[in-house]
Amino acid sequence: MSIPSPEQSERPVWPALIAGLRRRCPNCGRGRLLHSYIKVNDQCDVCHERFEHHRADDGPAYLTILLVGHLMAPLLHVVFVKFRLEPLTLFGIFAVGCVALSLCLLPKFKGAVVAFQWARRMHGFGR
Repeated sequence: MSIPSPEQSERPVWPALIAGLRRRCPNCGRGRLLHSYIKVNDQCDVCHERFEHHRADDGPAYLTILLVGHLMAPLLHVVFVKFRLEPLTLFGIFAVGCVALSLCLLPKFKGAVVAFQWARRMHGFGR
């Protein structure tokens, strides 16, 4: 039985995901993962872990749409049945709510997807 090298050892997924949701480096948990709204830094300022090989692509957007849709659809039904608001008022409230929630969640999910790829050594993170 051989001892795995540090490059082959398992990286903990949950701490990396939590750091990613906080938009922090999945390696050290202190450096910033994103340098603007959803732009990923090339490397961590603290531990110098490299992030340029991430492939988040459309994953964060899909997760955001999935969560926002599953939260807002039942809530829309409950509010419509219970309060019977005017359609334009209901549309206005839920349109603003969907946009605000989506804008809040998208960078968090971007960080989580990059952190998951880092933890699983996907797309060049294993080198």
